Amino acid sequence: MPDHSEQADETRERSAPTPVPARLFSHRGFAVFLTARTLSSFSSQVQAVAVGWQIYMLTHSASALGWVGLAQFMPMFCFTLVAGHVADHFDRRFITAACQALEACGALVMAVGSLGGWLTPGMICGMVALFGTARAFEMPSQQTFLPALVPPALFARAAALSSSLFQVASIMGPSVGGLLYGVGAGICYCVCTVGFGLASVATLCMRLEAPARVRRPMTLETVMGGLHFIRAHPEMMGAISLDLFAVLLGGATAMLPLYADSILHAGPTGLGVLRMAPALGALLVAVIFARWPLKHRAGEAMFAAVAVFGVATIIFGLSRSLVLSVVALAVLGGADVISVVVRGALVQLRTPDDMRGRVSAVNMLFIGSSNQLGEFESGMLASLIGPVEAVVLGGIGTIAVTLLWMRLFPDLRRLDRLDDIGPAR
Repeated sequence: MPDHSEQADETRERSAPTPVPARLFSHRGFAVFLTARTLSSFSSQVQAVAVGWQIYMLTHSASALGWVGLAQFMPMFCFTLVAGHVADHFDRRFITAACQALEACGALVMAVGSLGGWLTPGMICGMVALFGTARAFEMPSQQTFLPALVPPALFARAAALSSSLFQVASIMGPSVGGLLYGVGAGICYCVCTVGFGLASVATLCMRLEAPARVRRPMTLETVMGGLHFIRAHPEMMGAISLDLFAVLLGGATAMLPLYADSILHAGPTGLGVLRMAPALGALLVAVIFARWPLKHRAGEAMFAAVAVFGVATIIFGLSRSLVLSVVALAVLGGADVISVVVRGALVQLRTPDDMRGRVSAVNMLFIGSSNQLGEFESGMLASLIGPVEAVVLGGIGTIAVTLLWMRLFPDLRRLDRLDDIGPAR
């Protein structure tokens, strides 16, 4: 017989007016998960500011910024699908903690190299590739934690809260990184070392109950299982590929060091403010979503948000004012959160637990492609036609992709409630 009390509880959870239900924190490991993710995100943001400014000061080249993006992308491209198989067959908590420990060691090497004065652009790209490898294995495992910690009825609010803290880290990280860079890049990397180390310890302390998994040998079929699953569900494929092409084309953030130095004349502190701006907008939207979750027309909201992302990219590209640039980036970041929440609900709630690692790996591969490969594309295009032209052209491309995807993926456009999404086979 159906459990009517459970259905009633779910109905109350859907209609609860509380911004972030206290019940979220009653689920074991949720608070520890938030702590570990926030520490890791904060350290990554500090490192991004230090790497971007350091390599630009060493080379004064837009293409060098593009090569940093490629160095991040290639390990993700090579290892992410394998990492998804590993996440579905081994202890996800240990995998994540080990990767964060490796990132701490890499940051320590960069700190010593910067303080000693022997860190070259080539070495920086090499270390960035090491971080890309660690992230390739870390993210598919970490992305599976949230649906294992909270029930589906609370997932949207839990995701919004997690995104809020991520954005807080993304606000604090660039501002701290920009300020610390005035003392020296080595100090930035020392902070990253501590942050990644603490994140690793917190992840190991997380109490996570997971169902027993049947270990299968690694074959082409098992490695590609996540991709086959996504292709079988058009709305999921549409959401992931929309993010891929929208961010790939609209990669304005790759040009921030160049904009801060040569166009806005704002220096490393201005770079920190520019990197902080998308997170500030994203935090505002995430807090709104935690209070008022997206209940209807989720697909339409996602398409509208990506179109706004493109418009904000164009405004940033044309801006010569630091204030206008910050506002445009804040709008860009806020629009991105809507896409993240819808895509995250589809990927995590539609996917059975035994497939979450591989499906998350494909999702992270697409995200990594859009971010890191987008940085490479933006850097190369900027060196050919100029940074302003490259950013504006990217924003126009994002809008064009949005309109095309609305026709190609009608199931995604018609997506309504996120809390009605359930596992599929």
